[in-house]
Amino acid sequence: MALRLYNTMSSQIEAFHPLRDNEVRMYACGPTVYDYGHIGNFRTFIAVDMLQRFLRQSGYTVRYVMNITDLDDKIIRNAARDGVSVQQYTAKYEKAFLEDSATIGIEQPALVRATERIAQMADFVAKLVEKGIAYRTDDGSYYFRIAKFPQYGKLSKKDFSGMLDGARVDVDEYDKDSARDFALWKAPKPGEASWDTSIGPGRPGWHLECSVMSMQELGESFDLHAGGEDLVFPHHENEIAQSESLTGKTLARFWFHVRFLLVEGEKMSKSLGNFYTLRDLVLKGHKPSSIRYLLASVPYRNQLNFTFDGLQQAAVSVERLRNFRQRLSAGNFPPGSNLEMQTLAGETIDRMRASLDDDLNTAQAQAAIFEMVRSVNSAFDAGQIKKDDAAPLLAALETFDEIFAVVKDDDGPKMKEVFDWALTEGREKDVSAELRETVQSAQMSGTEIQARVEQIQELRKARNFQASDALRAETITAANIIIENTKDGIVWRRK
Repeated sequence: MALRLYNTMSSQIEAFHPLRDNEVRMYACGPTVYDYGHIGNFRTFIAVDMLQRFLRQSGYTVRYVMNITDLDDKIIRNAARDGVSVQQYTAKYEKAFLEDSATIGIEQPALVRATERIAQMADFVAKLVEKGIAYRTDDGSYYFRIAKFPQYGKLSKKDFSGMLDGARVDVDEYDKDSARDFALWKAPKPGEASWDTSIGPGRPGWHLECSVMSMQELGESFDLHAGGEDLVFPHHENEIAQSESLTGKTLARFWFHVRFLLVEGEKMSKSLGNFYTLRDLVLKGHKPSSIRYLLASVPYRNQLNFTFDGLQQAAVSVERLRNFRQRLSAGNFPPGSNLEMQTLAGETIDRMRASLDDDLNTAQAQAAIFEMVRSVNSAFDAGQIKKDDAAPLLAALETFDEIFAVVKDDDGPKMKEVFDWALTEGREKDVSAELRETVQSAQMSGTEIQARVEQIQELRKARNFQASDALRAETITAANIIIENTKDGIVWRRK
């Protein structure tokens, strides 16, 4: 089975094939770095991360580019308010975004920043003016003439036949039903940051930025353009209009949009008190792996209701996978193999891949791995796991984790980074007791804990129970873990 994805442009699920042999070129609208990223943002970024991971797992060579919007109305306004340059203002939040992305297991794409391509954006505008598609106003701004692009609205499926020719809008975000000539280039206003270019002083509009950056990095036509559902109109609609008007070519073959989430059944907003950044959740003591698992648990085109009960359940699920891996890795099994277990491992991989091929159905992929875990744990208890079964079963778990990235036990160090940040930012009062406990236990790595467990086992074999019990108690306290004696030997897991 080959990958099938929903294409916003066609409003259908279609077979995905790259334009060039085995190479996938994909572009995602990244963050506007004026604040810390919230969990709605990260749901989108995780979905796109999982898509590019799955494409690579499927054998494609992937060129994945994400822009950093370090120049827009909000940024200029906030930088002026704080009395700093645009670059100084955005540096803090870009750094935070990259740190948060690493915390939640997002692989870093190739990054391109708007402020690095100002000259190329001015040249793009000049070419549109030459073609009669853009025009200059008396104040030195430039606008895109929507009437010159009859297909306007083809992505969002909005009917703009009655739009006013020449009515203009110069803000980056505007009413979702407003179709007006939009700003490609904004003349400087008093006190605003601006750049001197071939078309005069000013700065690019938000929509222009992504057109120029995506085409420069990936070509005039590429395979896939991704972003949150809020970007369909006007942002992506405007990208298509200005890009395709200039080149006469299709900008992107597929348009991949991720739905927003609810928080406890309501739209996330600061006024409701349910607005959470990734760092807010970690400060409450929630593990990054649990957050990622929950954000990935509902297929990207379905609405996800983010709840704290769901987050607790996600933590249990992740721990169950880690305990399963630990049990398989540390088990002392009899020689030989069990054909049923070998077959189960292969079938599980096939089921997970078939689920992800089906428009990235992450829920079905999670169900497949847990069905395997249940069956194998039952076989464990019945003494039916043989030595040669461990490798294929672990390979199935690894296939899952190549996409979901939650099984590796690295939450402690990541949470300590957020803890340290909170102290430097004066947010010590927001650090929960749970986070403090996790940070304390994170001082001991998984490798160190395993070495101690093996030492405990050796002491028990030597019948030095007093020393083994003392080391056991010390390790439980220092690492904040649970150590259990099983018929397969001593196993441990984090609380």
